[in-house]
Amino acid sequence: MARGRKKTAAKKRVAKKATAVVSPALTKATKAVDKANAGVKAATVKVDAANKKLAAARKKAASTKTAAAKKAVVTARTAAAKQKEALAAAKDQVRTAKTMVQAANVEAKAAAAAAAAKAALEAYELSLATKAEADLAKALAAYEAKWVKSRAKKDAAKVKSRAKKEEAKNKAAAKKAAAKLKQLAKPAKKKPAKKKPAKKKVAAVRKPAAKKAPARRKNAKKAKK
Repeated sequence: MARGRKKTAAKKRVAKKATAVVSPALTKATKAVDKANAGVKAATVKVDAANKKLAAARKKAASTKTAAAKKAVVTARTAAAKQKEALAAAKDQVRTAKTMVQAANVEAKAAAAAAAAKAALEAYELSLATKAEADLAKALAAYEAKWVKSRAKKDAAKVKSRAKKEEAKNKAAAKKAAAKLKQLAKPAKKKPAKKKPAKKKVAAVRKPAAKKAPARRKNAKKAKK
């Protein structure tokens, strides 16, 4: 049976949080507005002081009607006018700074929109990747189950075929063993003793009798005499 595939834990993807866009231009413009407002406040104080001096100079000139008093009125009027101009310039700076703030806000909003769009795209990409991982795991699980089932069926067929072969072998071996046991169970037949072959008698060959030599005997008798 095929072993199950070792499943690895999928890494959890985390969407990056969109960081707040800090606009240097907006920071600079805001500081410029604060500075311009402070300038307007200081210029207003100076204008008020100059106006008080002008009012005092006029009051003194009206009571004394001297040349010096009249000159003081002119000087106070000039100083007040100068302070009013400075106040107007400070107010212009405030308007300019506020315009800079508006422009910086527009740029910051555009940058924030771009960052949000990027974050949304990354989140969408992440969701697709997460879904792909889930779909892949599901598809692999389905394929694995199908493969295991198919393999188990094939292996079962192989086992069945092998079992038939082994059964046939076992039957043949059992049949052979039974025949052998049956043969061993029969009483052994006594073999007849082998007769020794009789020795053939060789007929004695008679030697022919030696012929007597008559002449020699006669000679011998004569010699004895």
